Amino acid sequence: MYVITDEVITEAALIDQLRINTSGAIATFSGIAREFSRGRRVTYLEYQAYKPMAEKKLKEIGDEIYNKWPVDKVAMVHRVGVLKIGETSVFIAVAAPHRRAALEACAYGIERIKQIVPIWKKEIWEDGEVWIEGDPSGGAQPPLNV
Repeated sequence: MYVITDEVITEAALIDQLRINTSGAIATFSGIAREFSRGRRVTYLEYQAYKPMAEKKLKEIGDEIYNKWPVDKVAMVHRVGVLKIGETSVFIAVAAPHRRAALEACAYGIERIKQIVPIWKKEIWEDGEVWIEGDPSGGAQPPLNV
């Protein structure tokens, strides 16, 4: 499952979709909208994505994970739109027979999302706002105001 959504991410439901009898572990990562960033109070976040390409890149990352680790299932969901503080922006879950593969694949997943998926984040503070650039090694860049 590789999804870009404007709906609230329901982590427990996603974990349940990954449960199968061959998996002895499900590792998860939840990215949460936090209240403070760069020494400023964040009031909310806004995410934008080029959805067709973003979902294609999420699947590409999933394929990489399947090729690198013995895993059973992978799910990656990223939220777009306005997020309140405390809401989940990204959720990754990996089911595998053993914990090491699940944990390593999950960590790999979030790093690759930051590197290659065309999703942009804007932090809105009490006194301003800024687009947060992706990974400088070639990841997605903020959208241009045209």
